[in-house]
Formats: sequence, C-alpha cells, structure tokens
Amino acid sequence: MEWQPDEQGLQQVLQLLKDSQSPDTATQRAVQEKLEQLNQFPDFNNYLIFVLTSLKSEDEPTRSLSGLILKNNVKAHYQNFPPNVADFIKRECLNNIGDPSPLIRATIGILITTIASKGELQTWPELLPQLCNLLNSDDYNTCEGSFGALQKICEDSSELLDSDALNRPLNIMIPKFLQFFKHCSPKIRSHAIACVNQFIIGRAQALMDNIDTFIESLFALAGDEDSEVRKNVCRALVMLLEVRIDRLIPHMHSIIQYMLQRTQDPDENVALEACEFWLTLAEQPICKEALSGHLVQLIPILVNGMKYSEIDIILLKGDVEEDEAVPDSEQDIKPRFHKSRTVTLQHEGGEDEEGEDIDEDEDDDDDTLSDWNLRKCSAAALDVLANVFREELLPHLLPLLKGLLFHPDWVIKESGILVLGAIAEGCMQGMVPYLPELIPHLIQCLCDKKALVRSIACWTLSRYAHWVVSQPPDAHLKPLMTELLKRILDGNKRVQEAACSAFATLEEEACTELVPYLSFILDTLVFAFGKYQHKNLLILYDAIGTLADSVGHHLNQPEYIEKLMPPLIAKWNELKDEDKDLFPLLECLSSVATALQSGFLPYCEPVYQRCVTLVQKTLAQAMMYSQQPDQYEAPDKDFMIVALDLLSGLAEGLGGHVDTLVARSNIMTLLFQCMQDTMPEVRQSSFALLGDLTKACFPHVKPCIAEFMPILGTNLNPEFISVCNNATWAIGEICMQMGVEMQPYIAMVLNQLVEIINRPNTPKTLLENTGTCRYFPSILYFEFLKGGGQMFLI
Repeated sequence: MEWQPDEQGLQQVLQLLKDSQSPDTATQRAVQEKLEQLNQFPDFNNYLIFVLTSLKSEDEPTRSLSGLILKNNVKAHYQNFPPNVADFIKRECLNNIGDPSPLIRATIGILITTIASKGELQTWPELLPQLCNLLNSDDYNTCEGSFGALQKICEDSSELLDSDALNRPLNIMIPKFLQFFKHCSPKIRSHAIACVNQFIIGRAQALMDNIDTFIESLFALAGDEDSEVRKNVCRALVMLLEVRIDRLIPHMHSIIQYMLQRTQDPDENVALEACEFWLTLAEQPICKEALSGHLVQLIPILVNGMKYSEIDIILLKGDVEEDEAVPDSEQDIKPRFHKSRTVTLQHEGGEDEEGEDIDEDEDDDDDTLSDWNLRKCSAAALDVLANVFREELLPHLLPLLKGLLFHPDWVIKESGILVLGAIAEGCMQGMVPYLPELIPHLIQCLCDKKALVRSIACWTLSRYAHWVVSQPPDAHLKPLMTELLKRILDGNKRVQEAACSAFATLEEEACTELVPYLSFILDTLVFAFGKYQHKNLLILYDAIGTLADSVGHHLNQPEYIEKLMPPLIAKWNELKDEDKDLFPLLECLSSVATALQSGFLPYCEPVYQRCVTLVQKTLAQAMMYSQQPDQYEAPDKDFMIVALDLLSGLAEGLGGHVDTLVARSNIMTLLFQCMQDTMPEVRQSSFALLGDLTKACFPHVKPCIAEFMPILGTNLNPEFISVCNNATWAIGEICMQMGVEMQPYIAMVLNQLVEIINRPNTPKTLLENTGTCRYFPSILYFEFLKGGGQMFLI
C-alpha cells in the first residue's frame, strides 16, 4: 500500500511550516529545535513531500517551503533515508513534475536535482529517460516542469552526463533538446537552449556531433520575440566563439550585425549577454580583421552602454552628496584576502617586493554594484578593444568624447570620463597630444558638484598617473596631488574611497617625487583617520602602506614619525587578535616598518610580540582542529600569514636591531612549524621571513640550518611558483652567510636548483633567485670542490 499521512502528524507539520514563516527570532529558534526532533523520525520526510505534491488545499508558499525543507534534509541526511522513504520521494517528484503551479514545479525540479547530486543519477536509472519522455507530453505544465528539472540537472552534472558512467545519455538528450528549439512556447524554447548551452564549454561529443544543426537552430531563433530566448541565443554564440570559432567564421559578418543589435536590446539582460561577445572576440586572433569594418557602429554603442542607468543611480544613492557621517553596514565591506609576501632581488634595496599587484579591475568606480552590469561590461569591452586596435580606435572615439566630457547632463559627462579611463592603457600613445588639455579638465572635474562625477574623475586620473608623473612636477603632478588630497577628505564616502585608491596609484608612479610634499600628504592621511567610517579606513591603510613603499627611508624623519605612528598604534591597540581588520593594518605596518628602519624602534617590541602571539595561536588552533575536528573550528591562517609578513618587514627594516627581539622569543621554533604547513601561502611567507632573519641576525638562524635545509629542498617545486621562489631566495641568503660551511647541505638542493634553471618558461624572478647572478655559482663551486675539481654541464 502507498504511504498515507496520519492526520495528527500532518497538522503538526503544517503548524511547523506556518511557524517557520514567522519573523520572530524566538519562534524561529523553536522551529529549528522542532525540525531537529522531527528529523529523528524517518517518515517525517514523507510528510514533507506529501505537503509539497499532494496537499493542494494549502497555499503555494507553504507547499514550496515544505519542499525546500525536504531539499535541505536531502542535502544533509539523504544517505540515512530508509529505501522506502527515498523511493516514495522520487516517485512523488516524477508523478507531480507537471503541477499547475510554476512555483511548485520549480521546487520539485530543485528537489530532483538535489537528489541527483547526491550520486543518485547512477542509482536512479529511470530519472533521465522518464524526464525526456515527459517532454513529449501534450500538457504544457508537464513539459515545462520536466524541462526545468532537466535544465537544473544539466547545470549541476554536465560532466557526468557526458561520461561513460551513465552510458552517455547526451547522445539521446542533445538531439531531443534541439527538437524543442522550434516549440511554440517561448519558455520551452528557452529551456531547450539553456540545456544545450551547458555542454558548449566542455565540448561534449554529443554536441560536437550536432554542432551544425545547433548553430542553424540558433540562427533561426535570432529574431525571437522572447527576451529570455534572445538572451540564451546570445550566451550560446559567446561560448561558441570561445570553443568553436571555426564554425562561426563563415557567418561572422552576420553574427556581428546581430550582436550590434542585441547590445542595444531594450532588455538589459539581453544587452549584457550580447556585450560579452565583444569581450570574448577581443581575445581571438581574428578580432582585428573581423571587427575593423564595424568599429564605426560598435564604438558608439559601447559608449552609450557606459552611462549609469536610472536604477544604478538609485542603488548607488547618486543623489546623496554627503554621507561621511553614516556608519557602514557590515555587508558593504568585502572580505579581504591577504597576499603573501613574494621576494625578488629588489627586496634588499627596500623597493616594492610584491611585483604583481596591478589592479586589473577596469571599472572599479562603482564596485558596490557588485553584479556585473551593462555599464561595467561595456567599459571592459572598450578597454580590451583599445588594447587590440590601439590608436586606430581614436578616430571613432574622439568626436564622441568631446561632446561627452563637456556635456551639461552630469550622467553623460560622467560616462565620458569613464570612457577616457577605459581607453587609457590601450590608446595611451595616441592620447598623449590631448592630455595637456584633458588632464586639467579632469582635475577640475574633481570639484564637480556630483559625487559620482568626482569619484569617476579620481579613477580616470589614476589611469593616466604614469604620464602625469613623466611631466614637470608643477605642470600636473602638484595640482593633481593637491586636489586628490582634498577629495580624500571629501564629504562623500564613495569619493573618499576613489580618491584614496587613485592616490595609492599616484604614489606607486611618483615614488620619491612625493618626498617634498610628505608633510602635507601625512597631514591629510592622518586627518582622514578621524573622519573615515569602517570600509574606507581599510583603504586608507593601503594608501599609507603604499606611501611607505614608495618613499622608503625618506619617511624616517622625526616629524613624519610623530604624525603617522600615534594613530596607527592607536588602531593597533584597539583591534582584538581575532579581528580581520588586522590584515590591512598589519600589511600597512609591514611597509611602514621597512621604510622607517631604525625609526620604528620605539614601536617594535609590542608589535613584534603580538605577531609572534598571532602565529603561535594560529598554530595551536590548527593542531587542535587536526586532532579533534568535531570540537574545534579550523583557524583562519591569514592571521598567521600577515603576522609572518610583518615580522619580515620588521627584520628588513630594523636589520641587526631585531636581534634582541628574536633572542627573547621562540620564533625559530614557530618558523620550523610554519615552513611545514600544508597551506602554500604559509610556507611562502615563512621562507620570506627566514631569508630576512638570515640577513638581519644569522647567529639565531645558524643552529637551525640542519633542520631547515631539508624542508627548503622539498619546497623547490616550481608548481608552487611563489613558494619555490621564496625558498630559493632563502637558500641563497643562507649560502651567502654560510660560505664553505654550506657544503654538507648542497646535495639537498642542488638537483632541484639545476632543474629550475633548465626548466622552460621559468619566471625571471625565480631564475634570478635561483642564483644565476649571485648564489648559484657559489653552490656550483662548492660542488666542484667536493667532486675533486670535476665540473658537470648544466
């Protein structure tokens, strides 16, 4: 007999579902406890599927909620479901996939996909054939519900569907889907394209066998009236451009004309999908040849797409000019991830050792619109096309730019400034003759009454910072710096953020050109400490750290130290050890310590001790977690990484003065553990610190060499390029200190170092660190002596 619910039990479940929709926290907590109790009863899940599929008297939100709770149970406990319960749920799903309600059909589809993702595609052999058969149903709801479920399965299990494990069902499914491209319902057509689209990037063989039929079917749908169908057609063509351009080339002129139309589609979602086409085409070798004749149409379309939409302006609070006193909500603050220290040979000259932190974000002026949108995509497309066509783009752009940059409507003017920033990298040479006139205009835009104009002007000026710095300082650098510093203290938080980021870029380009203005710069940055809300405070740390990296030892003046250090140390004392705001502050202090050198001495002891404590705490927590993962949380090892990097900064900045701090701590023991950590970034920072300690206080390192060298040898693996780089650099520094005493350890590292040198495409920094210029000849010489004078070829 088929399972039937007990009336009392059913009422209990319905009451629970009603309660779970209550906003009251206490009720929610009680619901959670009740759910945990009910999950002890195997047939509780039968009640949930019954409410979803059979209890038509209940309202749809309650039925759907029952299905979503069941989905969560499947995710968490499916392996514990009795076979009869699992079979009942699967049967009910397939029998009710054609429910009249779109919400219920979608919920059943999600449930089917969740069960399938638990490994059930192999043990539910009737699922795919039955869903495919249901596509033939004359009932629209059954066909649409089955397609909805199939689309979700294709999204979640595309690789499995194209494997021998399931006997390659795509051989039947792909031709079946293609038949539905001509279906009378736009929803069904859209589902069919979306299903096939899942297999383009993976080049599924069943799709490749039907590729011409697929492309012809897409062309037939090019003029479809339904926006969702048009969106999926555009998405398919973009992916085909990436993986089967050979099939598109014969039709490229028509496809480009179609995409020009779709990039102006009244539905922004369609326009966004079409705009992706230009980004993808720019990466193809045929781009220049294919697009040259179309630039006159394309460029105005992209420029037009770079205007803020009305909804953008509402979301960005574009009408709010002053909001500096409004506290940030925590969800506005993006999680920060520390990038471990990578050492290059410039390291010992005190220059920036990061080397690879160029910001590739082409349109970071409105990053609170976290969703990728038409404005961002248009700007990114113009940027990449500027890099392809270079100055050839300008005849199509310059006539437009003049009208935009001086337009009375601020929205249009703002888009013109964004255009100017987007082409900066690709068209720089062609723009140079116009910059003496444009840069003063942009500096003037920093004072515009609209905050969104001021913020985009900051970003665009940062894109031309290299040219500004190449001119006499009084021409543009001084006026730009003066206005940017004013904007750092702007009343609008977005402008503060954009100005801080732009100033950091200017610092990187100008370096010691800023030394004459240090007092003025520090006054501004320190004043911002008392003015900024949480989010921008984190960006301010970056600006201060970059300033320290850029001017180096010039910062080591008593008047500068007195301005800068008190607010930094006050923040340092304010933050708890588990506060993630420590990441940017520690990064900032690392740069400041390296720059101040002996000037950091009065502050070094508490900073050093806290870093050692952070490393120790993280290692202890990692140990507890590895032994009892059920009782302890995994530690966030970024705390340890930033602490190791600040210790590196201290060692590099203080030099021999760090000796007493090392002598009074257990850092060498901790370093031994960190060097063997499973996380590559921890090892990377450990080896950087080892190299810096070797240079600063080798007597403390020397007793550990016998333990350290085997670990260094095992990390000479170019697959982990940054770890390998830092390990190589540390070996080189040890070599310089040890001299002939290095001989017993040569065998531990020699073969790996020779392999790195001989390896094709080894990055330049790694080759340099491997010692082709300084360390490696000495290692080879020791090996030469050991071998009785018999040299070998590399």
